[in-house]
Amino acid sequence: AAGADAVLDKARVFSTLAEAAADLNFLCATTARPRYMVKPVLNPETAIAACVGRISGGERCGFLFGRERWGLENDAISLCDAIVMAPVNPSFASLNLAQAVLILGYEWRKAQEDESLGRHTQFDGLERAGLPHAGRAATKEELYALYDHLERELDASGFLQPPEKRPSMVLNIRNVFSRMQATEQEIRTLRGIIASLCRAHRPRPK
Repeated sequence: AAGADAVLDKARVFSTLAEAAADLNFLCATTARPRYMVKPVLNPETAIAACVGRISGGERCGFLFGRERWGLENDAISLCDAIVMAPVNPSFASLNLAQAVLILGYEWRKAQEDESLGRHTQFDGLERAGLPHAGRAATKEELYALYDHLERELDASGFLQPPEKRPSMVLNIRNVFSRMQATEQEIRTLRGIIASLCRAHRPRPK
């Protein structure tokens, strides 16, 4: 990430993998190929979960990433306790180093207790992550009023035809709006749109 120089400043260089992993209790190898070794195979999410549990018990855990050009060699994988494989397209399973690190870093961030987007902004929130909070969530009363308004105008325009199909059409329309998890402001905007369209298509008195 831009500006994350502190990570590089704290990096330590070792002559061998054995030296680098000497103080670890659990080491995972990231590879697209299990190399026919009898080791537990984890996906990134379960690997992080396993490490979180071990760390809470006082253990030290690590992830081993391969070189950019050809990944991890068998000797290195043999020194690890488990293999981590990302659920990607098997035809293009080899990720570059930055992608592999990012996936594991992302899963690690997700596993943290605060469950935020990583920084406190107006966009934080699990149920609406990435969307600004434009007001409170709509009540069912407001949502049902939207249904009544829309269905009344659709009846007047002749859209809900033939009569025997009206119930299923109404259900489909309601399901569209129920999936929105709309805010009170969004409901008012939708009702304003409906009213405006209806005014535009009604005959004007002479």
